[in-house]
Amino acid sequence: MRPEVQFGYDASTAISQGQRERQEDAVASDFLAGTGLGFAVLADGMGGHAAGDIASKIVVTEVFSELKFRADAPEQLEQQIAQALSAAAHAANECVGHYADQNDHAHGMGATLLAPVLFQDRLYWISIGDSPLYLFRDGQLTRLNDEHSLAAHLDARVAEGLLSPEEADNHPDRACLTSVLSGQDIARIDCQNRPLNLRDGDIVIAASDGLQYLEDNEISAVLAANIDQSSTDIGSALMGCLDSLDDPDQDNISFCVIKVSDQLKPAEQVATPCKAPSPPPSSKPKSNTLTIMASASRSNGTTSFHIVNGDSA
Repeated sequence: MRPEVQFGYDASTAISQGQRERQEDAVASDFLAGTGLGFAVLADGMGGHAAGDIASKIVVTEVFSELKFRADAPEQLEQQIAQALSAAAHAANECVGHYADQNDHAHGMGATLLAPVLFQDRLYWISIGDSPLYLFRDGQLTRLNDEHSLAAHLDARVAEGLLSPEEADNHPDRACLTSVLSGQDIARIDCQNRPLNLRDGDIVIAASDGLQYLEDNEISAVLAANIDQSSTDIGSALMGCLDSLDDPDQDNISFCVIKVSDQLKPAEQVATPCKAPSPPPSSKPKSNTLTIMASASRSNGTTSFHIVNGDSA
C-alpha cells in the first residue's frame, strides 16, 4: 500500500526574455498533486554563444524526460537519485556535443543545468553552472547550490583578503563559467547524496542568473511580503520587481517557485490571520501551476525541438 502523502507543493514557473535579443533560458516542471513527488529542470544557454537557445532546450528535454520516465517509481528513484541525475546530465551533455558536431553554426554552444527534485520533505538537486537554487525559511534567503563561475572564485579571494571588492567586481572575466554542459568533459557537478529536509512554509526557488539582477535582500523582501500568496503570485511579484528596475542589460529570466506545505499539520497549528468566505460546495480550486514542457524528436541525424506552454487546471 502506498504511504499516505504528507507534504504537498504549490509550484509555478515563469520566464521572460528581459532586454536580450532572444530567449536562451528553458524551464520545465512537474508537480502532480497527491504524489509527494515533484521536480523542475532549468537551463540557461551560454549568452553570446552560438545556439545557446538550442543548448538549453536540449538540456531541459533530456533531463526532464529521464526524471519523468522514472517518476512512476518514486521510492526506487530516490534510492538512486544521485546516479539518476548524474546520468541524465551526462546524457544531456552528450546530446549538446552531438548537435554542435552536426551543425557548424552551433560550435561553442552550451548551457547550465539546475534540477531540484522533491520527495515529500526531502530536497535533492543537481547543479552545473551558475544558476542559483534558493531556500527561503524564517525570513532568511539562503543559496543552497555551488556556483561554478569565476565570480565565486573572486569573491572567495575577497573573503581571504587577497583581492579588493572593487577588483573582484570589475574583473573582466567575472561572468565566465567554470563548469557547463557543452559536449566536453564536465568540470564540476554539484549533486548531493543526502537530502536537505524541508519544513512547512519553506519556499524553494530554482532560477537562472537573470533573477540575480535583484539583490538577495530585495528577493527576500518580495518573498516576505507575499509569503501567504500562491506561487504564481510570488512569481508575478518577482517579475514585477525586475521590471521596475528598467535595466537595459537585463538578462533572460526564468525560475520555478515551489511552496512546501505539511498537509497533515494539526488544524490548531494553522495560522489564520484572516478567514475568507468558504466557496460554494460545487466549486473546485484551480491550480496555478504553469508547466513549460519540452519535447524532442530526431530524424535523419538532426534534432528538432518543440516547446509547448500550458496551464494545468
